Amino acid sequence: MIDIHPDQARTLAAIVAHGSFEAAAGHLSVTASAVSQRVRALEVAVGRPVLKRTRPVELTSSGHAVVRFARQLDMLSADLAAELQPGAPPSSVRLTLVINSDSLHTWALRGLAAVAGKVQLEILREDQDYSLELLRSGAAAAAITTTAKAAPGCSSRRLGVMRYLPVCTPDFAGRWFPGGAKSETLAAAPVIVYDRKDDLQDRYLRTVSRKALQPPRHYVPAAQEFGDAIRWGMGWGLLPEIEVSGELARHSLVALDPAAHVNVQLHWQQWRHGSAALDAVAAAIQSAARPLR
Repeated sequence: MIDIHPDQARTLAAIVAHGSFEAAAGHLSVTASAVSQRVRALEVAVGRPVLKRTRPVELTSSGHAVVRFARQLDMLSADLAAELQPGAPPSSVRLTLVINSDSLHTWALRGLAAVAGKVQLEILREDQDYSLELLRSGAAAAAITTTAKAAPGCSSRRLGVMRYLPVCTPDFAGRWFPGGAKSETLAAAPVIVYDRKDDLQDRYLRTVSRKALQPPRHYVPAAQEFGDAIRWGMGWGLLPEIEVSGELARHSLVALDPAAHVNVQLHWQQWRHGSAALDAVAAAIQSAARPLR
């Protein structure tokens, strides 16, 4: 059995969090030499390298597992302290979550507000198709992802479906789509795209044309500003149905095709060996996700 000393695992986590051996030493109030000795002892225990000595340092796959262990250990230590000293002030548990921008903008933050007094949160914004890598690496304790299959060491539960609708302003539709949103007009009309990882608009375009369409693109990498760009007539784009249903009813926005939509299935993945704080966050997210399909 591999016997990893908690101080060694926490030292590796500190190196990753602070970017270098020297910065980790300052955070841990030890010498840089002590940090190096702990890492060497850890690699002897694991039997393989745990990081690449680059700038900044990079973890190996074994290093990712050790960092995940260190962060789980901190959560379990907080649970133990609360159980042994029930009357004491709660320890300040820190959790890092990965949440895609649209979920954060429309429904997830409301759920997290319910547990804000019990845990300190660091929220990393990442596209739901890419968030799982941060969970696998140990950088985050939980993530909203499109992947249903649980990552190693994690559990997975379904949250629901976010439905996206292709929309634009009435003026934009009158200018660019007088005869409807067809291949020819969609190839010419400007489109708003979140960033270069964002595939939603292209997913919709592929339902319209078998030929790849390359319309002019504006990249706007922020949820509120992305929607604002559409509302100001810069282009068309896909917005969550739960965000724009009222505007469609008021006709301040119109759908390119009333029958068209793109569904994104969302799942919540978290470390299987979690803690009371992580379970509370998961319950809050699950509750907030009820408006999803």
